[in-house]
Amino acid sequence: MSERLQPGDVAPAFTLPDADGNEVSLADHKGRKVIVYFYPAALTPGCTKQACDFTDNLDVLAGAGYDVIGISPDKPEKLAKFREKENLKVTLLGDTEKTVLQAYGAFGEKMNYGKTYVGVIRSTIIVDEEGKVDQALYNVRATGHVAKIIKDLGV
Repeated sequence: MSERLQPGDVAPAFTLPDADGNEVSLADHKGRKVIVYFYPAALTPGCTKQACDFTDNLDVLAGAGYDVIGISPDKPEKLAKFREKENLKVTLLGDTEKTVLQAYGAFGEKMNYGKTYVGVIRSTIIVDEEGKVDQALYNVRATGHVAKIIKDLGV
C-alpha cells in the first residue's frame, strides 16, 4: 500500500509520456498550480465523464492559474484514442508501470461492489506553485468532482 500524501508534502516528481508519446514532467509546471488527477482507465464511462468535466472547465481553471494533468495506467496510444474520441483538452499521461500512481498514494486496495481488490484509487492532488501538496483528495467520485473542486478553490 502506498502512503497517501498530505497537504504540505512535496509532490513527488514525475516524467511520463503523454498521448503523443512526448515526455511531460511535473517540473515543466513549476510556478503554476497543477491539478493532478488519477483515474482507472481511459474510454470508460466514469473516467470519460470526469475528463470531459475537466475539459469543459479548463478555461476557468487555467484563468485561475491551474494546469490540469490526468494520469492513468493506460498506454499513450489508448490515451490518444480517448483524447480524439472525447475531444479532450487536458494533458493525459500514461503510467504503465504505476510508479507515479503509487508515489501519489493513488494505487492500492479498494472496494467495489463488496469485493476488495488492488487498483487505481480515483484521486486528485492539487499542487501549489512551489511543488507542494495543497490538497490531497482520495476516493473521489467521477461525477460532480470538478464542480466541487472549483467551488472549494473559490475559482
